[in-house]
Amino acid sequence: IQAKSAESEGQSVLSQVTNEVAERAQLQMEAARLQGIAQKALPPLREAEMAAAATLQRLTIARDQLDTEASRLRARKAEYEQRIAQLAEDIGREDRMVLENADILSRLAEEEQTLKAQEEGAAAREASVAAEVDQAKTRSEGSESELAKLTAERAEAQALRTQLQRRISEAGDRRDRLEGQKRNVETELVSLNEKIGALADPAEKQAAVAASENAIVEAEKSVLDAESKVALARAAESDLRPELSAARDALNVLEAEARTIAKLVNAGGGDLFPAVIEELKVDKGFETALGAALGDDLDVSTDAGAGVHFAGAEISSADPALPEGVVALSDHVRGSNALGRRLAQIGLVDDEAHGAKLSAALAPGQRLVTRDGALWRWDGYRAAADAPTAAAQRLAQKNRLTELDAEIVVATKAKTSCEDRVATAEEATKSAVSTEANARNILKEKQNIARTAREELAAAERSSGELARRRDVLNESISRIANDLDEAIGIVNEAEAALISEPKVTSFDARLESLQATVAKDRAELAEVRAEHQGLAREGEARRQRLSSIQAERASWNTRRTNAQRQIQILQDRRTETERLLEELADSPGELESKHRALVAEIEVAEASRQEAADQLAKAESVAAEADKAATTTIQDLSTSREGRARAEERLAAATERRTDVENRIAETLNCQPHKAFEHTGLSADDALPEVDPTEKRLERLKIERERLGAVNLRAEEEQTELAERFGLITQEREDVVQAIAELRSAISSLNKEGRERLLVAFEDVQGHFKKLFTHLFGGGTAELQLVESDDPLEAGLEIVARPPGKKPQTMTLLSGGEQALTAMALIFAVFLTNPAPICVLDEVDAPLDDHNVERFCDLMDQMSKETDTRFVIITHNPITMARVDRLFGVTMKEQGVSQLVSVDLQQAEDLREAS
Repeated sequence: IQAKSAESEGQSVLSQVTNEVAERAQLQMEAARLQGIAQKALPPLREAEMAAAATLQRLTIARDQLDTEASRLRARKAEYEQRIAQLAEDIGREDRMVLENADILSRLAEEEQTLKAQEEGAAAREASVAAEVDQAKTRSEGSESELAKLTAERAEAQALRTQLQRRISEAGDRRDRLEGQKRNVETELVSLNEKIGALADPAEKQAAVAASENAIVEAEKSVLDAESKVALARAAESDLRPELSAARDALNVLEAEARTIAKLVNAGGGDLFPAVIEELKVDKGFETALGAALGDDLDVSTDAGAGVHFAGAEISSADPALPEGVVALSDHVRGSNALGRRLAQIGLVDDEAHGAKLSAALAPGQRLVTRDGALWRWDGYRAAADAPTAAAQRLAQKNRLTELDAEIVVATKAKTSCEDRVATAEEATKSAVSTEANARNILKEKQNIARTAREELAAAERSSGELARRRDVLNESISRIANDLDEAIGIVNEAEAALISEPKVTSFDARLESLQATVAKDRAELAEVRAEHQGLAREGEARRQRLSSIQAERASWNTRRTNAQRQIQILQDRRTETERLLEELADSPGELESKHRALVAEIEVAEASRQEAADQLAKAESVAAEADKAATTTIQDLSTSREGRARAEERLAAATERRTDVENRIAETLNCQPHKAFEHTGLSADDALPEVDPTEKRLERLKIERERLGAVNLRAEEEQTELAERFGLITQEREDVVQAIAELRSAISSLNKEGRERLLVAFEDVQGHFKKLFTHLFGGGTAELQLVESDDPLEAGLEIVARPPGKKPQTMTLLSGGEQALTAMALIFAVFLTNPAPICVLDEVDAPLDDHNVERFCDLMDQMSKETDTRFVIITHNPITMARVDRLFGVTMKEQGVSQLVSVDLQQAEDLREAS
């Protein structure tokens, strides 16, 4: 109803606005007619006004031109008068110049006569003084040569003593520093041994792990029994598939363990020379004893082709017998005769007390060992029982592999038996499932206990391993410091002996003072005679130069006199011509004045005519402006009316569209005609309509409640089964990862040990090359590389301590730029010499060096090219370096934009020059 009312109202407004638009359109047509009449009258008036203005402008231009011509004539007259005055002044100046030239020529003649008289007899005096200079110079050079020789001898002696004293001081400082380092390392080593002694015994943790693993085995057996009962109960519906799956899982676990142990046992089987441990079979429980007794010897091969191998030895009757009551280890080891004689001299004792008691009775070559790894050797070597060695673990794994083979046979038979049996146990299903759940809970608890025990064992092994590695590093540091200390002590002793044998510097002082006095006297005589000779030479040269300049000045003044006379004649001619032009300009101002008065009269007439035309044009433009204003007002009113009609049409269209939308919504939602929509509300015609906001809120709430119900998940049971299977798979993978971590830790420890050994060997090689190259580049001095911030070579930093000649030892950062460059160059080439390559490219390495250091760098390149087979390619802009190479390569541009590669063989060029 509201939409229809709005549509009717819009149609009424549209009709009113349309009538108003028609009326204003008629007013616009009338205004346009008046505007056209005004526009037709304006052009003739504008043309008349423009013609009068043009005439006035032309006459004004003519007047301005006449004024300009008058000004120009006045300026020319003033210019001619000024020019005549200037010419008179120039003529007077030239006359004065002619008179001055005569006086100057007279003075020059007198000076020339005087200089010629002085020149006579000066040559003989100069020759005599030159001879005296030569004699004084010969005496001075002889005395200076003797003084330089004596000074060089004294300086060399002083420098050698200073160098020896500095060397003694530096070596002494280094000795004291090394002694302090050795004391610190020894103190730390004692503390570290105390910490290792205070650590918990890993064997206890191993025992706890073994007990927890046994408990897990028992729990697993209980779980397997429960699974068997469940499988029996469900045999009617699934033919004992759960029980069969459990049997297969047990077999797979045994086979996986067997495969893993087989990989570990056969890890060294692919070597060219297999170790003797691969041939041995040890009774169970004696693996640790054999590993402790033989140690790393178990990794030696029995193949005769190996560099280190067991060749085998027959047991001799002369071999000493083991102590009384001791059984030989060979009774429990089989598989290789190469170790028969060795094993026959190793005895087994029950415990450490028994072994310690019998160790004094051991003959040379004999050993005693307990089953848990304690060892006594005939030479007094004693090893306490510790964690099983790698060899012992490998032997235990081989025995475990044999046991697994038997267990796999049993498991295989059980699986076959499960496949053949068929039974039904539907009534016992619930009780069997309950029993299985309890067994699994117990198994999970046992697994948690075992996991905790493994973590404690790993922590104990890790702590023990870290302390042991630290102890190895400290032992290596003590050995290295001891070597350096011996070297420093030797340097001090050698330098002190050399210093005692050198002569003292004071023995040169008396001779040096005498020669210095002689040299000073000879130098004074030479300076006096040389000054007299130079004064005579300067005076003669000055006289000759003055005589030459007098001739040049006389010619110059004669030329100037001739030029002045010629200039006087030219100036007189110019003055005559200027006076003639000035007389011709005398009559011109009168004619210009009459022309100016006539133009002023014509301009006044043209100005009056232009003013009259302008008044008529202003009146016509006023009338046209009023017509334009009326037309503009009418057009604005018409535009406003048209906008109102457009707004009325939009309101009508919106009302119509709203009515249509309402009808469509009623048809879509209620599926009825608009006039029947009220029937669906359940209200009578007289009832009041409900409020809109509460009704819409209730509708929105009902929609939200419907959405909260969500969809039904029909795959919930299948998803639960999939998650359970995935959880079991992840648990098994975790156990594999834990085992792999243990293996990786063992491998990392082995790699770190080998890395330290290789790093120290490489460090010593680089250290030797670096010292030699530093001394060569600096022409003396010392340098060394130090491992700092850690005693572990793998974690330590590198510090360069350099002492160029004449300086104290200091770190590389305190050196100058050139010294840093040379030190870095020595280190780079030291590494390069440790592992040389067939070719080496050096890019601008000589850029920070001065000429002296570049020469040292080139000498180093010559030496390295002779001692090694490496080809050096040097990119440089330094001319000294380019002059020392064998061949030059460069790029030139003979033409713009065209580059060309050129090369020069300097060795061949030098040979050609010598041949020519």
